[in-house]
Amino acid sequence: MTVQWSRPPSLNKRFAIVFIAVCACLSSASAQNDCKKPLYLTFDTGHMEVAPLVADVLNRQQVRVTFFAANERTKEGDGSLGDHWAPWWRARAAEGHEFASHTWDHTYWRADVGTAQKPAFRVRPSAGTREGQSFVLSAAEYCEEVARASDRLKVLTGKAPLPLFRAPGGKTSPALLASAQACGFTHVGWSPAGFLGDELPSESASNAALLRKALRDVRSGDILLAHLGIWSRKDPWAPAVLEPLIVGLKQQGFCFRTLREHPVYGAGR
Repeated sequence: MTVQWSRPPSLNKRFAIVFIAVCACLSSASAQNDCKKPLYLTFDTGHMEVAPLVADVLNRQQVRVTFFAANERTKEGDGSLGDHWAPWWRARAAEGHEFASHTWDHTYWRADVGTAQKPAFRVRPSAGTREGQSFVLSAAEYCEEVARASDRLKVLTGKAPLPLFRAPGGKTSPALLASAQACGFTHVGWSPAGFLGDELPSESASNAALLRKALRDVRSGDILLAHLGIWSRKDPWAPAVLEPLIVGLKQQGFCFRTLREHPVYGAGR
């Protein structure tokens, strides 16, 4: 006598659910690998209050980004590149994110004051012991300011940062860019549509309006900019807008890449 065995209905149901989930994951991974519409999401540091929530969203959505870090004042701890936040940075490195300098003291370029032979720059940091003061840095001193953040990131993450930097506010001059390039750092700004608006006042730029604008205007190849907390914004952009933005852009066929994979700024350039 032949005995025929059949799975119980509950087991069939569980098998089907697992099979569908596996297929969905494989399909999603294939779509990301085959994506022809890359975006490059970047975060600059800030007060860091939302940093853990941002990390949760990125991990849940399986999105890798590039962080530009300065040692800024934070709502908790000893600065965004201080020991308090070291475990957070190590965890992001383990997840596959990339890192680059945002200058050590979040130092704004204000003007060129040197000569072609001896470039120098009037600057004003928004963090550190000289916060809010205007003074002059030579080209070599500015390079040290950029390199210090990069070196600290390497200590915190155990990973070599990209040879890139982003000047606070995106404020630069040809002389400053040339000086930074001479000491090994290429500047990275952001695309016009990639300005996600989290620095704008909540009263005139609501989260809902910023989300609609980004979903409408972002194009393939854009570098997107957001922050790990903006002091002046009453209705925080992150993480409220971040997840619906990522989901909405994925639905439009976009994928997310780090700047290591960028055709201009990437490691193979």
